[in-house]
Amino acid sequence: MIIRSDEFEDIPVAGGGMMRMHIVRPAVPGRFPGVLLFSEIYQVTDPIRRLATMVAGQGFVVAVPEVYHDFEPAGTVLRYDTAGTDRGNALKIAKPLAAFDADARAGLSFLKAHAACTGRLATLGVCLGGHLAYRAALDPSVSAAACFYPTDIHSATLGAGQQDDSLSRMAELKAETLFVFGRQDPHVPFAGRQAIRARLEEVAAHYEWHEVNAAHAFLRDEGPRYDPALLLQSIGWALALFRRTLYAAP
Repeated sequence: MIIRSDEFEDIPVAGGGMMRMHIVRPAVPGRFPGVLLFSEIYQVTDPIRRLATMVAGQGFVVAVPEVYHDFEPAGTVLRYDTAGTDRGNALKIAKPLAAFDADARAGLSFLKAHAACTGRLATLGVCLGGHLAYRAALDPSVSAAACFYPTDIHSATLGAGQQDDSLSRMAELKAETLFVFGRQDPHVPFAGRQAIRARLEEVAAHYEWHEVNAAHAFLRDEGPRYDPALLLQSIGWALALFRRTLYAAP
């Protein structure tokens, strides 16, 4: 499916200010389910754009928010280097948890109302974005979430104060969720993965779980940790989930 990837819109968020939303969608008439895609700590990089394009090409309207819009000028992309990593990690714990959640609500509302969207919604994210995709899926309007190597859920260290409530709120989760982790990922070690899965079982969540032999950021198609075979396999799991939940009759 041919797609459009040149659109963006600046939308208001709670507390003031504007958040840039990058939109990638099928370039044909019609309406399609929406996927709110949350990036890594580097914001909307070329690999994130290519991931959005891959998903949109399967028949989805994908919206990608700039997660650090309240700290950086619109359009800012952090580099995959030491300075970019340090900046992204610093902002991850400088931004209040409530601001992350307010952004998710604004993004979901924007996507649901988009002229090309049917109103059926899913979330998807990698790294920091995997955690944000999970938190956004606590909203009852979200039918499915694909969370790739989500950081900080097990340690409750997202946001200012580093005391998030993501695990404790898991009983609110109604969306069907997909979790994919790399077994060689130091950011979510074995004990952390055990804690997340134990909580999913405790609350009887409707979820799918995969652990693969890969390092952190294995979906990022730049750098030494990229695994293209696992990218295709993993995105296939996400697309199957989205087709089943978003294209089925409500």
